[in-house]
Amino acid sequence: MKRILTAIVLIAFVIGLVFFGKLWMITVLCALVVGLAAYEFRELAAAGGNPVPLWWTLGAVALFFFATFYRPQDTITSVSLAMLVLFTWNTFRTPLDRVLSETAAGLLILLYIAYPLTLLPRMLGEEENGTALLLFLFLCVWSGDIAALYIGRRFGRHKFAPRLSPNKTWEGAAASLVASVIFGMAVVFGGDYLSAHGSNFTRLHTSEPWWQSLILAVILNIAAQFGDLLESGLKRGVNIKDSGKMLPGHGGILDRIDALLLAAPVLWFVLSIKEYFSLGSF
Repeated sequence: MKRILTAIVLIAFVIGLVFFGKLWMITVLCALVVGLAAYEFRELAAAGGNPVPLWWTLGAVALFFFATFYRPQDTITSVSLAMLVLFTWNTFRTPLDRVLSETAAGLLILLYIAYPLTLLPRMLGEEENGTALLLFLFLCVWSGDIAALYIGRRFGRHKFAPRLSPNKTWEGAAASLVASVIFGMAVVFGGDYLSAHGSNFTRLHTSEPWWQSLILAVILNIAAQFGDLLESGLKRGVNIKDSGKMLPGHGGILDRIDALLLAAPVLWFVLSIKEYFSLGSF
């Protein structure tokens, strides 16, 4: 029950913010989530013998978000500067046999956690149908995760990736895929229906053919499932069950956004490919 209540509150809050919040609110929320997830990640890194300084973690995340939204042309420069600072710190403060691994752990914080969540407000603000796009992404990820958990727990018999996550099954993975397709297409058809009938929720209208949205839902689900497995690999590598205890019944922040951390960049890549080849918007 605690898990369900937490999920309902979080989902309602995020969807409400996407529909009614300002772009800066989405950006601040993403930065806050990244900061908390990065804190959990450094705990995992420390458990594996590769601690990352807290001052650097929070400072680098703040610099990354600032550069992304206010100085996008300097984003690479900012990341390079942050990594050089950490590299220098580790060279003079840590055992030499850990300089490479601890610096790499810091880089992973920016590439694995910070970068994917900077894409969410960018998609909302820059894409023609940003609201529908984010809702589509969230529902594909959330519905797939929920279906995999409950269907896999009830009917799962065949292990999917036992080395990374012993509880995941092929039955759960199949249920996850079906759920993502159903809820993703519900956004598409529901948005088109509301738009055609003069609803105020015209921001849910999509421009691409329904079959492209169907393929996109499948792609996002696969990315989300692999994103879940990637984080499971990190945790099992240091013998930790949950990344944290911030969310009652769910574990840590990183546990809740692991699927999104791969699905969001994949969606951004698909949108970039469509734009490059003039294949239309979402």
